[in-house]
Amino acid sequence: MVRSSSEFVAGLTATALAVIGFHAYQASAYAPDDLNSPRAAETSQAAAAKAPRDRNHPTALPTRSGTGQRVVYSLDDDRVWLVGRGNRVMRTFRISPGTVDPPPDRYVVTSRSAKSVGSDGAAVEHVVRFANMDGIPIGFSATADGTYVPPDPTKKLGGIRQSRENATAMWTFATIGAQVIVIR
Repeated sequence: MVRSSSEFVAGLTATALAVIGFHAYQASAYAPDDLNSPRAAETSQAAAAKAPRDRNHPTALPTRSGTGQRVVYSLDDDRVWLVGRGNRVMRTFRISPGTVDPPPDRYVVTSRSAKSVGSDGAAVEHVVRFANMDGIPIGFSATADGTYVPPDPTKKLGGIRQSRENATAMWTFATIGAQVIVIR
């Protein structure tokens, strides 16, 4: 059966409209009843605002810090937890934040670099990036020579520094797409 080009175009148009309609339905199914209510990201930020802590065990994984395999980064505690299956803490350690913090929320690792130059000009390794705040990349790294220099408070720096040993553990654990949960 031979179809004319106008019948072919009409068929493509109908198919395209059906696909658009299906996606519109899916989007509406997840839209809030009141579009003035908080968006999902805002809701997760509020929920993650200050995760409860175990006062007797300050290095214990905070409750309500997500589920599944993930990196949990506490802004208030300057601490990271690498959490594996079954909510098991594989490793926890202190970090030294940059001058720009990401807001509490859920992120994913978007890029990695074995070696690079940090925004402060230092040679860094095992860079694991997960956020970008006003053009400033935010990520975990270690200086290549293992030294630590506090960040210049007059500059906007997103490098979250850790020891070389901890950076190697982060590098192995946090591959592209891995969850990073930032909490207060």
